[in-house]
Amino acid sequence: MSDTARSLIAQTVERVEGTLQEVLSPTSQAGEGPRPARLVEAMRYAALAGGKRLRPALMIESARLLGRTDDGVLVAAAALECIHCYSLVHDDLPAMDDDELRRGRPTTHIAFDEATAILAGDSLLTLAFDLIARPEVSDSTQVRLTLSQELARAAGVGGMAGGQMMDLESEHRARTEDEIRLLQSLKTGALIRYACRSGAILAQASPQTVETLTRFGEIIGYAFQLADDLLDACGDAEVVGKATGKDADKGKATLLGLMGEDKARKILAGLIEEALSLLAPFEDKADNLTALAKFVAARSN
Repeated sequence: MSDTARSLIAQTVERVEGTLQEVLSPTSQAGEGPRPARLVEAMRYAALAGGKRLRPALMIESARLLGRTDDGVLVAAAALECIHCYSLVHDDLPAMDDDELRRGRPTTHIAFDEATAILAGDSLLTLAFDLIARPEVSDSTQVRLTLSQELARAAGVGGMAGGQMMDLESEHRARTEDEIRLLQSLKTGALIRYACRSGAILAQASPQTVETLTRFGEIIGYAFQLADDLLDACGDAEVVGKATGKDADKGKATLLGLMGEDKARKILAGLIEEALSLLAPFEDKADNLTALAKFVAARSN
């Protein structure tokens, strides 16, 4: 990882962690009933377990590229991270991927219990929409409505959740490259695409600029999944922070399995090159996003 990317990730983690600490306080918000202590503890365990905070970083830096740097962006970024963390809690459940380790420590259902993990995931999901609707996210009601609707679609049946369903159905079943790409564009790519697109929406950029950042996000989402496949097949479990070799064990069709390692690495490099070409018109203002794009290809966990 480059020094720039390392610094960016560290800054994002610190800022997003601070916002998550606030919104996951045991203290009830206006209009809420009491927050059950065990549920809050499980939510905090799931959401404050470290991690790269890549999706929030992409949102924050996309907005920064276009001139928006205030704390309202952090609230929107925390909403996105709540969605991501909820998905990890549910994906780890015995009924799904049945994982016992996440980010180097027991998964939420192991640390607590399955029922609490389900409720923690549900609560993180719904908290995300509480956050994205808050006035500090944007003084434009239309912007907040657009962000909320697009987040729902990125996370829902036609996005991440739909992709997870397709992934479950792919076990021990042959799939074409187009089918796998569609699956991964939903399960993994949808939230990464949203991260970049929403940064432009937060900055109230022109439609053309929104589409440029959207395309950048699509490419980074594809690159991220290829890198993830490589980590699962070739990575060190202790470095990755979770079990590796799971896709092969479950008989899941992957792009890596179809292409082979050499071709996958070549395509990954080409994707990053394409992503960087989209940022070229922004010149040095895009340095941070450039660093994040390169990090996606070079990450070790």
